[in-house]
Amino acid sequence: MTFKEKIQAGKFLVTSEIGPPKGIETKKLLEDAELIRGRVDAINVTDLQSSVMRLGSLAVCSLLKQNGFEPVFQVTCRDRNRLALQSDLLSAAALGIENVLILTGDYPTLGDHPEAKPVFDLDSVQLLKVAGSLQQGVDMKGNKLEGAPPKFCLGAVVNPGADPLEPQIIKMEKKVAAGAEFFQTQAVYDVRVFESFLNKIKHLKVPVMAGIVLLKSAGMARFMNKNVAGVSVPDDLIKEMEETKDKVARSVEIASCLIKELIPMCQGIHIMPIGWDKVVPKVLDASGL
Repeated sequence: MTFKEKIQAGKFLVTSEIGPPKGIETKKLLEDAELIRGRVDAINVTDLQSSVMRLGSLAVCSLLKQNGFEPVFQVTCRDRNRLALQSDLLSAAALGIENVLILTGDYPTLGDHPEAKPVFDLDSVQLLKVAGSLQQGVDMKGNKLEGAPPKFCLGAVVNPGADPLEPQIIKMEKKVAAGAEFFQTQAVYDVRVFESFLNKIKHLKVPVMAGIVLLKSAGMARFMNKNVAGVSVPDDLIKEMEETKDKVARSVEIASCLIKELIPMCQGIHIMPIGWDKVVPKVLDASGL
């Protein structure tokens, strides 16, 4: 079954994430993907994550597809205008890449080229609508596409820990209306906050995959608490990471405990290893996925 077919069948979904390298060497990336072959339903490929210049998401998705994986093409609105965004969506479809996760994107000042000019010609809701138009055989201006129209499985993101939460829910409703078929969330560390969020979006009846970011250190946790909106790592987890002698083992333990609590609540888990790709199989083992 394809990722889209699994969503439509109501199956529990597991995805992980790979960040393209800052260069063209993809051997390690493909080796890391092999570690989770057959264990995840799809692999997200980030699009210039944290506004850092890297190899393109579309190229890596194509390589994964060629090697028998099912990729999720992440597309941000930050760097491209409506011409380029539509072109990249068509390019993905031409390469057999159906799964697309649409995001607005981080501001360039956060990355390694802070002087880069942001585009943001469209936002994520608008781009979801554009992808829907392409599937109807016309571009954003109503011009007819040649041949068969592309087919996508469209995803979006939501931040369940945002405060206030209401704007996130309103935007989520707009994303569903624009064609989003599944959601992956920002990092979840407080299960009670996530449960409260789910109770408020029951009316949407759309699959939500809880985001799990692997903690690497207490310093990373404090940085996220200070700088990442809607992410709150509890003090007890920070203390655990401070006191442990084996950060990888403790990170796996924390992630697996969270996943076990989250599984009954949602329709999937999305693991974001942030460079710890080789740790993902340990998380899957420890959490029973």
